[in-house]
Amino acid sequence: MASLAKRPDGRWRARYRDSSGREHAQHFSRKLDAQRWLDETTAAVVTGSYVDPRKSRITVGDWAPRWLAAQGQLKPSTRARYAGILRVHVLPNWGPVFLADVTHEDVASWVSSLRLASATVRQVHRVFSLVLDLAVRDGRLARNPAARVPLPRAARPDKRFLTHTEVDNLARAAGRYDTAIRVLAFTGLRFGELAALRVRRVDLLRRRIEVAESVTEVGGRAEFGTPKTHQRRTVPVPRSLTDALAEQMATKTPDDYVFTAEKGGVLRLRKWRRDVFDPAALAAGLTGLTPHDLRHTAASLAVSAGANVKAVQRLLGHASAAMTLDVYSGLFDDDLDALADRLEEHSARLSISGTRATSADR
Repeated sequence: MASLAKRPDGRWRARYRDSSGREHAQHFSRKLDAQRWLDETTAAVVTGSYVDPRKSRITVGDWAPRWLAAQGQLKPSTRARYAGILRVHVLPNWGPVFLADVTHEDVASWVSSLRLASATVRQVHRVFSLVLDLAVRDGRLARNPAARVPLPRAARPDKRFLTHTEVDNLARAAGRYDTAIRVLAFTGLRFGELAALRVRRVDLLRRRIEVAESVTEVGGRAEFGTPKTHQRRTVPVPRSLTDALAEQMATKTPDDYVFTAEKGGVLRLRKWRRDVFDPAALAAGLTGLTPHDLRHTAASLAVSAGANVKAVQRLLGHASAAMTLDVYSGLFDDDLDALADRLEEHSARLSISGTRATSADR
């Protein structure tokens, strides 16, 4: 219900009731302004796009922690990263601003002013946009002002693929972690999956590893959870690794970690990279190599051994084959060349058969 009335002081009072029955009113000097406001507001109520102005009078600084607390699906490492982005990049600029006062233009201007790597800018914008998305779903904003803001193009770093010889050199240089290096390079496990791998997850008779758990260091603590895509997977173990893995697990119980830190306990990436991986990479002449490059290497070696896209997807635990192609499309170029050659050979055989048939008819 909406109404328009002239007050004794000459001002116009426009009032309406929202979908919950609460009454709202505004006063205007001109009847035209009062009627326009009333028409726009009642139309919003009817179409379901109405936002109670009082609900949007909360600052980003107060709303952002409520958004983060509601993200129960996040892994601890992702939650910590998002919290850091809010603390360092979002709240210093937007903390005191009411949700109602966040405009698309201001968000676009802020994004363009960020002096960060393009990938980081995109991540910062994504977190802020997610905060505002929840405000929309909660009826505090009619639309997300961060939507469709121009973003810098993310430049993907060049991937590094090792040869079998380079993997062997790196593994030998890693000393007691020789087998760990080979497992990373030949099975595609993420480091967190390797660090969380328990003896009972390794089946040497079937030459399979079940990837069911991962560990990440968050705030100095080891946080365990499911693999990145929340999906368990089983990956094959090369026959050449079975003896080394058997020796690695010989004195361990089923619940023990297959690979542990120098003094026992779970492996921690930062320390392991500083103490083991980086020195081994330097000794093997592979300066600048990262542990994640071994995952790229696993994809490359699998493709060179004849694996198709679906096999590589399953090996790496990607959510879809489309994601695998998006990341490793260049690895399958040789497949396309081979396909073209096979088509050409088939076409040539058909042409020869056709010529022979014609000759026979004569």
